[in-house]
Amino acid sequence: MFEFYHNHIARFRLDILSGLTVALALVPEAVAFAFVAGVNPLTGLYAAFMVGLVTACIGGRPGMISGATGALAVVMVTLVADHGVEYLFAAVILMGILQVGAGMLRLGKFIRIVPYPVMLGFVNGLAIVIFLAQLGQFKERGTDGVLTWLSGGTLYTMLALVALTLSIIYFLPKLTRAVPSSLAAIVTVTLLVIGFNLDTRTVGDMAAIGGGFPPFHLPSVPVSLETLWIILPYSIIFAAIGLIESLLTMRVIDEITESRGRGNKECVAQGTANIITGMFSGMGGCAMIGQSMININSGGLGRASGITAALALLCFILFASPVIEAIPIAALVGVMFMVVLSTFEWASLRLLGKVPAQDIFVGVLVTGVTVATDLAVAVVCGVIVSALMFAWEHAKEIRVVTYEDNDGAKVYELHGPLFFGSVSRFQELFHPRTDPDEIIVEFRGTRVADHSAIEAIDALAERYKRVGKTLHIRHLSPECYKLLEKAGGLVEINYAEDPRYHVATDKLA
Repeated sequence: MFEFYHNHIARFRLDILSGLTVALALVPEAVAFAFVAGVNPLTGLYAAFMVGLVTACIGGRPGMISGATGALAVVMVTLVADHGVEYLFAAVILMGILQVGAGMLRLGKFIRIVPYPVMLGFVNGLAIVIFLAQLGQFKERGTDGVLTWLSGGTLYTMLALVALTLSIIYFLPKLTRAVPSSLAAIVTVTLLVIGFNLDTRTVGDMAAIGGGFPPFHLPSVPVSLETLWIILPYSIIFAAIGLIESLLTMRVIDEITESRGRGNKECVAQGTANIITGMFSGMGGCAMIGQSMININSGGLGRASGITAALALLCFILFASPVIEAIPIAALVGVMFMVVLSTFEWASLRLLGKVPAQDIFVGVLVTGVTVATDLAVAVVCGVIVSALMFAWEHAKEIRVVTYEDNDGAKVYELHGPLFFGSVSRFQELFHPRTDPDEIIVEFRGTRVADHSAIEAIDALAERYKRVGKTLHIRHLSPECYKLLEKAGGLVEINYAEDPRYHVATDKLA
């Protein structure tokens, strides 16, 4: 009993410390994403607080961190530029309603159809995106307003602090795990910069983060169909991006922790969080793989870690903004660089030459599209390409063995799946003009998968009818018998031997 209590306290302590680490890393990310979306920095910070708190409390994946994300920010900027921030708040509320609907309809389970190569491309692409985002911290804006790369002593100081942060994060766990290494690195580097009065950029140089509690604010937009048509396309895109990134992040954490999150519950939590966020001047958000990896690697596996991160972020906004604004950007960049190293699936590089070339192609494609466009487009492209490749490979498996039975009839014994991808090959296997008068097609070794296959069987029956020959079809499922039209009278029914399976077709009411 004492051991259980001790372990529970130890896990809770790790959750609290991990949450504090995540909160520190959330600040510059939320501010940066607010700038990308073209809104006030507090709008991003409020979103990080509210989305993070709600999903931590009721989400389907303990330990996963949610907040304002770049994937959503890059889409939001157009809506804000064209119609203003009030329309963004309205779109975020509608986004949340759509996400809750997806969870209630149990659509979260469809994340299971995402192939593993797409998952690899997803994590590798996001790792590259996170890395590229940090490079912007190595630039400064000149008097003419143009961004240029750091140089001289400023650059060397920045690099040295980043290297020190990485070193602490890497080596401290080898000595002790009492304190999350990321938190120790941030505190150490901050104290070093303050103690030696080093000239380096801090969080305060990006924006002032001090503010009040998120104000309740219903969007000031006309309640009309015109408003709905403006925000609906954006809300659909927001909802899709948010759910895809959240559910894929959940799968990554599931694999790391060897546990299983609840996808539909996470959909409802994300939607609820965004509805509330839109009513409290927030820009909306979803799961964040970078901050989630910081949390998991720091030992934050429970809900307390996400709740701590959200509440700590609120405390930073309300009470501790001067302290947080003193944190060097270099320390946070170092933490995110370590996230990049731990997020990127380095093992995928060793798969070259060991797995099918099409899987490598899909992984590289998803990685490239994630970097070039956004996550939702990349995952959809990856799933479509994977499905087409799967269909192409299985289309080549349809084959036939021919022989004569005792009565002199020619038997076509089919093997392999019959579906939309293989119907052309199926038609090429038969030769009505040169076949004898009696033909038997044996379906025992195949499976009719969809409506296209049913139509192909009907078309085959019609071909034999036109040349005056008799076709017999054996061992189809009862459902296939009902769907056949032209071949209906040519089917030999044997309920004792016929297979039973369902066909993916919309012809049955």
